[in-house]
Amino acid sequence: MISQLKIDDAILSIRADHIRVIAGGMIASGEDVSLELPFQPARYYRSGWQSWSPTGWVDATTPFEPPYPTIMHSMQSDPAYVFNEKPNGSWMGAIESPGGNVVILGALGLESRVELDEQILLGRYAAGQCNGVRCLHEASLKGQTSELTGIIGVHPAEWFIASGSECKVFARYAELLGKQFGTKRAAKPPRVWCSWYSLFTAITEARLLHILDELGDLPFDVFQIDDGWQKSIGDWEPNEKFPSGMESLAARIHATGRTAGLWLAPLLAVPSSTIYRDHREWLLHDERGELVSAGYNWSEPLYALDLTHSAALDWLAALMKRVSAWGYDYFKLDFLYAGALPGIRTNGMPRETAYRNGLAVIREALGHAYILTCGAPILPSLGLCDGMRLGPDVASYWNSNRDSRLLNNMAMPGARNAIFTTLHRLWLMPLIHADSDVVYFRTRQNNLSLKQMQLLQDLASITGFKATSDLPAWLNPSERASLDLFLKTNPLIKQTGHYTFKIDDRSVDFSTVLPLPDELTSTEKIKAAFVRRLANQPIVISAFDRLFRYLLARSLRET
Repeated sequence: MISQLKIDDAILSIRADHIRVIAGGMIASGEDVSLELPFQPARYYRSGWQSWSPTGWVDATTPFEPPYPTIMHSMQSDPAYVFNEKPNGSWMGAIESPGGNVVILGALGLESRVELDEQILLGRYAAGQCNGVRCLHEASLKGQTSELTGIIGVHPAEWFIASGSECKVFARYAELLGKQFGTKRAAKPPRVWCSWYSLFTAITEARLLHILDELGDLPFDVFQIDDGWQKSIGDWEPNEKFPSGMESLAARIHATGRTAGLWLAPLLAVPSSTIYRDHREWLLHDERGELVSAGYNWSEPLYALDLTHSAALDWLAALMKRVSAWGYDYFKLDFLYAGALPGIRTNGMPRETAYRNGLAVIREALGHAYILTCGAPILPSLGLCDGMRLGPDVASYWNSNRDSRLLNNMAMPGARNAIFTTLHRLWLMPLIHADSDVVYFRTRQNNLSLKQMQLLQDLASITGFKATSDLPAWLNPSERASLDLFLKTNPLIKQTGHYTFKIDDRSVDFSTVLPLPDELTSTEKIKAAFVRRLANQPIVISAFDRLFRYLLARSLRET
């Protein structure tokens, strides 16, 4: 079937199995749809696969280059498409017309991609895949159905197509996604103190209790314990640094009137874990029978749970119930991309559907707890989480030339990278609490300028998700007062342009964040080739990790 859509003073042709008009656009059905454009777009909206994947408007005429190191592809990109040179992205894409209007092509189901092939915008569902929104947990096969695990019938692959202002077409797409997948459950985002960006893995029971006391009456709703409490990735029991156990620590947090929060990466396992040693059949394998790589971190290779394996799902549900029983009601679930990596699954379920199945198991096990997803595939997480990280990790520095230029990697931690991708995903705010990551008020142990710190604070004010890792001991009286005021105030927010906002009566312009790195010079290309090869070596990654932990320990001794 062929239809037409007006853009500026021109007409574009739409090819699909079936097309119907709805308010604000059209719904096209078909595993493959195409939009034939009457012009060559200058800009393309690239939709990253998971929280950390770069997202935003890019040059549509420049071939995409993969990020480096390749050992991180599973952790930062959709590894199935990382080498596609055409402008492309997960589930949706958009182009900008010469007149400044936008054409959007957005999937209403999973397992879908969009790419720009010169003057043709192509949408494609993976052949033969189920594009249903809710999936079937193993338990429901035994008659134990619930609202979360019920299945809806397989329906034709559907797409939303519209043209107009960026704000309007993205808002309409978000509305349709909300009807299809669901939206956030909690009424408002919490104010969170998180241990990660000051202490990293150097947390101890004693140190956290000391910080809890030093926070005093700062109005945090949640005190969240991050990475460093567990025995290993996959063995989610407290290590020797927490002799009283996690239940005791939760009770101490509750005594301050705050919610106890806990970090986990429940879909990962490392070789030092019990799961890897005793239950390798629970892990995702490839067509050769080898374990699928989920990246490299903690000085170990990472592997992923097969979220269609019944025993793995039972273990996952039991884990969530156990940590909830300890007294935690806020969970930061990290590295969730692992559940949707390409691989051969036990029952052949499509990978994003399998991930959503696993997240539904987690949601049901945790009940009414607040779930913040991080490193998470975006569309498959909707309706099953309360908050979602919308960009890469921030850092106490603005940008790394090594990462952004030599490694061509905007998924790496850095304040600029975090702002860039989060800013381009704000249209998702009706669906989830948008976590732009922590803000900084401290000047100690911090390389950000006051202006850069203010941009992070302003973005958090826009999203309403306010979090910090600043140690009370690192704040001077003025910084502590500023943090207190930031947590207590809810300014009026108005978007005045693509990247400009009014926060109460103050104008904020994020356009300084937007310019992408220039093409490498000849000298830089030689340097980049060396750095990319070096950065791909596990021994080098581990050496940098050891150096970081040494410097962190030294800085904490000086506190």
